[in-house]
Amino acid sequence: MLPAQKTERGSYRSNVIHRGSSKVTNSLFLRIQNRFPADLSSILIETPTGQTYSYGDADACSAQIAGLLTSLGAKKGDRVAVQVDKSPEALFLYLGCIRAGLVYLPLNTAYQAGELSYFMENASPVIFVCQPHREAEVKAIADAQGVAQVLTLGMEADGSLMADAASRPTAFEPVDCADDDLAAILYTSGTTGKPKGAMMTQMNLWSNASTLEKLWGFTSEDTLLHALPIFHTHGLFIACHCVMLSGSKMFFLPKFDRDQVMSLLPRSTVMMGVPTFYVRLLSGDDFTADVTSNMRLFISGSAPLLPETFTAFKERTGKALLERYGMTEMGMATSNPLEGERIVHTVGPALPDVDVRVCDEDGTVLGTDEIGVLEARGPNVFAGYWKMPEKTAEEFRQDGFFITGDIAKIDAKGYVHIVGRSKDLVISGGFNIYPKEVETLIDKMDGVVESAVIGVGHPDFGEAVVAVIVAEQKDALSEDAVITDIKSQLANFKVPKRVFFVDELPRNAMGKVQKNVLREEYKALFAN
Repeated sequence: MLPAQKTERGSYRSNVIHRGSSKVTNSLFLRIQNRFPADLSSILIETPTGQTYSYGDADACSAQIAGLLTSLGAKKGDRVAVQVDKSPEALFLYLGCIRAGLVYLPLNTAYQAGELSYFMENASPVIFVCQPHREAEVKAIADAQGVAQVLTLGMEADGSLMADAASRPTAFEPVDCADDDLAAILYTSGTTGKPKGAMMTQMNLWSNASTLEKLWGFTSEDTLLHALPIFHTHGLFIACHCVMLSGSKMFFLPKFDRDQVMSLLPRSTVMMGVPTFYVRLLSGDDFTADVTSNMRLFISGSAPLLPETFTAFKERTGKALLERYGMTEMGMATSNPLEGERIVHTVGPALPDVDVRVCDEDGTVLGTDEIGVLEARGPNVFAGYWKMPEKTAEEFRQDGFFITGDIAKIDAKGYVHIVGRSKDLVISGGFNIYPKEVETLIDKMDGVVESAVIGVGHPDFGEAVVAVIVAEQKDALSEDAVITDIKSQLANFKVPKRVFFVDELPRNAMGKVQKNVLREEYKALFAN
């Protein structure tokens, strides 16, 4: 059999397309594959340059990648860490991993060397796939952490992964997997400063995707405008899964580019985005009801949607943004309805197969409109934190409910209102940042007595990271020096936008730093 070959348009073709399997399996890949359209020449992806990739390409290329990874010694349950730019081949790499029964471990492309070293040490991947220009840097870290193989993948399908996969067969029998076998590990920032690996099973990902595809009315006639990254839940496990399960198409943008999005809206029917996307669209007078007339649905998530953004969007387009709620550990748990009332400043009722409740700190279930901590239970909720059994036990109730840490209430209609956050979580541009991780680095700097990191409202990012520092000597440190130091160690979205120096931090009677006081003091910092 001839291997799949990349055409002038960028697609992969093979002489024979294989789909389905005679083997009885609960494989996530097989479930997705069996939802591909009957005509595998149907377009799955179109890039901004007009290159197209079919469902047959996804099938053939994922088979080749699965064959390559297993030939390098990867076996069912092994982790494959991936830090690459968004591209069609990056999506096919994900499909190749789950096809081979491997555990997919996506990493933000902004992560720096120290962060990568922790992930490799903690997850012990057998293969690490990185951007070509970072190969030497990643290889040095991989060698130190005992990672056997480093492959590369660039935005234009360049690098060793695709070159080595090209000679592999375009058929690969999906590895048999049980519902509770791991499909992915997603790292989320930790309150102690160390990221936690959320273990997502085959059923976690399948249940959430199949529910949302129906709930949001996806059909083969849809075209999703995909401008999200694919290294986290929103862009990969929600957006891409909804498309593939419905046999629809997506415009696959490397990142959010307002001009590209505006040009593609008239040819799209659905868009998923973070609130920042919608704020940027509203920033120009060219964003009108006419431009969005073909759109049936705009979905917002990953960060709180301001009521003024919801209102301005509806006034401008005549369409109400659909806000939903989820987190790394469980995908989506609630959603405003496709048909029915979308209530501003709520994230809707629980998904059909998910239970949610609000409890006090002791676990007592609270009543309607009473404020407490939101908890969730369902097939979407993760299996626990990788190598952290104690932390896992802390986050679950005896009856299986996961303690989200978000402060909420549930109204008489069953709609969930997120009214605050515990653990001082900062959400900037849709990315979660726990202040402790940043504070730990600042406190290690010479001349620093202590620090407090907070989130301050920002017109574009929702929140921006701000550091407040007590120094040993006045003028011994500078804002630029602190920012430069942190930037060399952490992903850019975690780096403070501003740094301030004070004589002392505000504290309560028990000596705890009052971050609410700091947030109030600096709340107008980024005001227009």
